[in-house]
Amino acid sequence: MALGTLGKKVSDALSQTIKGAGDLGQSTAKVARTTVVEGLHGAGDIVSATVDVTSDTLAGAIHAAGQVGAELGTTVKGAVVGTIQGLGEVTTVTAGVVSDTIRAAIRGTTEVGGDVNQAARSAAEGALSTTKSVGLGLEDATFGVARGAILGAKDTGADLAAIAKSTIEGTIAGAKDAGEDVIDAARSTAHGTVIGAAEVGGDLEAVARSLVEGAIDGAKATAVNTEEAASAAATGAVEAAREVSESAVDAVTRAVSGTISGVKVVIKEPFR
Repeated sequence: MALGTLGKKVSDALSQTIKGAGDLGQSTAKVARTTVVEGLHGAGDIVSATVDVTSDTLAGAIHAAGQVGAELGTTVKGAVVGTIQGLGEVTTVTAGVVSDTIRAAIRGTTEVGGDVNQAARSAAEGALSTTKSVGLGLEDATFGVARGAILGAKDTGADLAAIAKSTIEGTIAGAKDAGEDVIDAARSTAHGTVIGAAEVGGDLEAVARSLVEGAIDGAKATAVNTEEAASAAATGAVEAAREVSESAVDAVTRAVSGTISGVKVVIKEPFR
């Protein structure tokens, strides 16, 4: 997909500064934030323009990274952080806005042939590290991230289970960075991911198990209790399955019960 005007602006700006940048993430965030603010201030209908501005900004940043060989994960994280910050200056950041941002990051990565799983993790981490500062609560933020990741995977033909694993790893890291409740982030990410996967006809059993595996890996990377993180992800997945169907509950419960990756998983009740 050809870059729009804002995408070209971001790509050109980053291509000129990215090689000499002391901090790639901060440089990308700054350019993305400025571009989003300017783009929305010039829009007649901010609500309608948000999706296009977000998509174009992220596509431009990812394109620049591909052009100059910059590290994709850092670029994606910085672009998501800057985009959400910019949106927060001009409009209200909602779960839907976050979802559109994550979805755009995955689509933009696919267009340059990048690693969508790495992009999903980095985008999720960037979003969760930023949404608190723009007034979005943890549950809404994680739901938006999860839904956007699943929709982005569906758009691009990526493996839903692999994207789910990467996404929950990212939300755990981002929640830790932001001083949020990491265990609650794991639970609500799993909940939103299973709901999203059900909406697109995904394999809920595979997605649920990958979520628990991702929660375990994410917990290890952030020095969080692995049993608590795994159990939270399992509980969130089963909570979501109960909103789908009885057969979904059976499949998800089967997938997340027992010992996974060497960690005992406990599905906690009563559900909230």
